[in-house]
Amino acid sequence: MSMSISLPTDLPLPTAEALGIFRESVMANYYREGRRFAWRETSDPWKVFVSEIMLQQTQTARVVPKYEQWFEDFPAMQDLADASLEAVYGSWKGLGYNNRALRLREAARQIIAKHNGAVPCDEKALRDLPGVGVYTARAVMAFAYDIPGVFLETNIRSALIFQFYHDRENVPDSVLEKVAALVLDTVNPRRWYYAFMDYGVFIKKREPNPSRKSAGYSKQTRFEGSLRQARGGILSALSTKPNQSARQLAGSTGIAYALIGEAAAALVAEGLVRYDGVKFSFGD
Repeated sequence: MSMSISLPTDLPLPTAEALGIFRESVMANYYREGRRFAWRETSDPWKVFVSEIMLQQTQTARVVPKYEQWFEDFPAMQDLADASLEAVYGSWKGLGYNNRALRLREAARQIIAKHNGAVPCDEKALRDLPGVGVYTARAVMAFAYDIPGVFLETNIRSALIFQFYHDRENVPDSVLEKVAALVLDTVNPRRWYYAFMDYGVFIKKREPNPSRKSAGYSKQTRFEGSLRQARGGILSALSTKPNQSARQLAGSTGIAYALIGEAAAALVAEGLVRYDGVKFSFGD
């Protein structure tokens, strides 16, 4: 089934026939070579929620081993809520964007306190949780509760742009969202989005990253010498040897002192790190 919506007029729009062919191609690819992941084998809302936080801005291949290990370290939501930040980082280490670990622990605490330990199935309630935006909320609703909603990510953008707008540049998300709504399977959105994402992966093997033609596309900044590298270096150093000064951190990481200071200040502001006026350590 597809949703009935008003159509944009600023770009040529797929015909009903073209949309039907696209749906068939997506599902044929899924039945032929759909990917298997542990989080696709469960409809447990908490496990789905954790997977979606881990997958934010992170390649699937990096998430696979971490996801399995995570539930060995924190089998239940309460285990995460009670864990120290150092323990949480130790399990998260290697996934990058480490503030997600802090937000995930805080989300666990809020779900327990405000929702009796049940991950909400309402978009507003989900978006009230730390680290959850429109995409994550709607993805959790689809994958955990089979509730339909329109959302985009890089593989979905790639599939839509390659199929319908391959000869265009700067294709806006507003258009892609409307086309995504037209092809959405409202009866089985969980299966549809698995297939949709897998089709985007299939397309990217044939055509180098069609999502570059998206208006919202931006290249990831260089990691070496970046603030991201400094943030990760600080957390890694503190997990090996707690309570270090900025100069000690610069020495142990090999990162410039000025960059260490800037990164450490940001980590303190986010609550990932504490500062006693002399040395830094993990937050509570």
